[in-house]
Amino acid sequence: MSDFLKSQKVNISSQQIQNYIKYLSSAFIILPARRYDIIGKRIFEIGEKYFFENIGIRNAIIGYKANDIGKILENIVYNHLLFCGFSVKIGVLNAQEVDFICERKNEKMYVQVSYLLSNENTIQREFGNLLKISDNHSKMVVSMDKFAGEGYDGIKHIYIRDFLKTML
Repeated sequence: MSDFLKSQKVNISSQQIQNYIKYLSSAFIILPARRYDIIGKRIFEIGEKYFFENIGIRNAIIGYKANDIGKILENIVYNHLLFCGFSVKIGVLNAQEVDFICERKNEKMYVQVSYLLSNENTIQREFGNLLKISDNHSKMVVSMDKFAGEGYDGIKHIYIRDFLKTML
């Protein structure tokens, strides 16, 4: 963030940005998700990803942009997973990201979020990241597509509205 602000000719220290993030998090405006190395099985000390507690507040602060629908869907899925009682982290698999690693009691699952699975590259990216995980925990892709069939290579696909109706 500090680099972006500097590119916009705003002079602010990274410590000040960290303070602002801490204040927003303490006020429950944003929620942190820590990054987790799937292979090394450790949490990274830096590089959290932040989600808005309320999408309306997000839109009020940064404005609604139709191009952000993928980010908004990811934020909605994150909030729903928390509501269902999961501890949620961002997965790191080599140089790739798995949107969410969700844990609750003895249950674990991996979730990818995509606006639309409109082409083969997107399908390969979203399902492919999950296929690279070698354990047998549940894996799913959530999207705005009403997908024909049960999934892809054993990975479940679920329509966003159906996902939000479930308590997992």
